[in-house]
Amino acid sequence: MPLAQKILLNVPTIPLGIIVIVLSVLLSMLGLVFVRRVVPHKMLCQHTDLTASIFEAVGMAYTVILAFMVVVSWQNFDRTSTHVETEANEVVDLYRDSAAFSIDFGEKVRVVLREYYDLVVNEEWLLLAKGEESMKAQEALRKVWALYVSYEPRSEKEKIFFAESVANLNDLREARRLRIMDSRTGINSVLWFILVFGGITTICFTFFFAADNFAYNLLLVSILAVIIALVLFTILLFDFPFTGDVKIPVEMYKEIVNF
Repeated sequence: MPLAQKILLNVPTIPLGIIVIVLSVLLSMLGLVFVRRVVPHKMLCQHTDLTASIFEAVGMAYTVILAFMVVVSWQNFDRTSTHVETEANEVVDLYRDSAAFSIDFGEKVRVVLREYYDLVVNEEWLLLAKGEESMKAQEALRKVWALYVSYEPRSEKEKIFFAESVANLNDLREARRLRIMDSRTGINSVLWFILVFGGITTICFTFFFAADNFAYNLLLVSILAVIIALVLFTILLFDFPFTGDVKIPVEMYKEIVNF
């Protein structure tokens, strides 16, 4: 399990947010105090223009990276919601279309679909927070597939519904596979390193501005640290769509699959 997913799984959102913000501000303030004590103020004044130029370039580059990662995180979260909706709709379509077949076959399909639905909402959804799947739910889906493989349509009407149901079943399996993959896949650790390192570097540049009012400088550094921490925290919250407090609720699945 990735480190980011472990953090979201074990630490509640509000305490985690407070920890991230407080640590960011505290370390930024300590860094500024350290630089002011080590580097003479006169030297800082001499290199203010150069520092400002480099800071502008670094800040712009980091802002672009942050904005891109926020968009990517939200798009991944939204895409996972689409996979969940697709899967739930396929379950409903299979359940409804089963009425077109023989009474015995249709009832068997509906029983197994209800079993699959119960396992997904009551068991597998909890496992998704850890990036895991329910083998029982997978077995229930195999049962549905086995029923269709062994069934022989008896009329033209059944053949039409059978072809449509098999297509829906394939789409259901694909949507479930994507949902499970989404629960395990977050931002690559290399990208997280770039995000964190870029934030630290951007904040560190502010230590070398020669503001005459130290309290004012301290305030600006703290505000920048809070903003960067909040953006990184937002990316973290949307990183794994089934883990943590900001996640895709099982109610979405339940509302669509209303037998």
